[in-house]
Amino acid sequence: MTEWDIKKLQILRSLRDRGTVTATAQALRMTPSAVSQQLTNLSKQLGVPVLEAHGRRVRLTDAAHLVLRHAEAVFAQLERAEAELDAHRRGEAGRVRVAAFSTAVSALVVPAVQALRPAHPGLDVRVREAEAAEAYELLAAGEADLALSLAAHAPTARDPRFSRVPLLADPLDVALPAGHPLAGAPGLRLADLSAEPWIFGGSGPWSEITTAACEVAGFVPEQAHSAAGWTAILAMVEAGMGVALVPRMAAAERRTGSGVVMRVLSADQPRRHVVAAVRRGAEEGPAVARVLAALRQAATQGEIVQQS
Repeated sequence: MTEWDIKKLQILRSLRDRGTVTATAQALRMTPSAVSQQLTNLSKQLGVPVLEAHGRRVRLTDAAHLVLRHAEAVFAQLERAEAELDAHRRGEAGRVRVAAFSTAVSALVVPAVQALRPAHPGLDVRVREAEAAEAYELLAAGEADLALSLAAHAPTARDPRFSRVPLLADPLDVALPAGHPLAGAPGLRLADLSAEPWIFGGSGPWSEITTAACEVAGFVPEQAHSAAGWTAILAMVEAGMGVALVPRMAAAERRTGSGVVMRVLSADQPRRHVVAAVRRGAEEGPAVARVLAALRQAATQGEIVQQS
């Protein structure tokens, strides 16, 4: 098979464009003898002469023109590769795989992707919904580049495998049936609901979060029902089957019916802390850094909405 040498082909193209060995040497910052030597070697590699005498000068042979017609496609592809590689270095291209729990996908990841898309269309963010433990397993195994989870259920900051980035302190509000006696009570506290039947999340860490928040308020909640999704939980609240703690991020993405009242708790407002994590050192990669910055921006906007 013929040996193709890109550098020598570029010299040949320069000679075609500039007309003389001297002009080619000046443009490429080479000596005329070095240009001639390189093209002699190219002829040997291709098995055909690429130059022929033309008076006191040289000109390209028909074989040289044939070779350059094909080489132009190679040069164009190399230019595209260089442009893509440069974009990759700047974090404007590449793939970032994100594993995140359900409400973080809709409240943080989707807005981040939407913000990144216009300015960085070459950045490919792939999303996988996963509970906290699974997200970190995917991250540790190299199947995800970035994991979103709750701080209480994430590896500690001392874990040498990961770097953690705080994103959001998400308030937990209480969902009450519209006709509940405390639905309009001023200064509602979590302890005021100690005798109520409670609806717990049926998957992930949510049961633990509800129990912990209530215990801080001085009581152990009675678990009356459980459900895996917020739509089902809020439907049970609306039916008067109990009350539930609902993250404000989750309530914002699901329109509660007129039969549900969301109350901001007074004084003892519990919060869940959302964090992002990457394998330690990966946060310095430009593509991952761009996604992290977009997630921080989405979290900041989310906090503004929650406070308004």
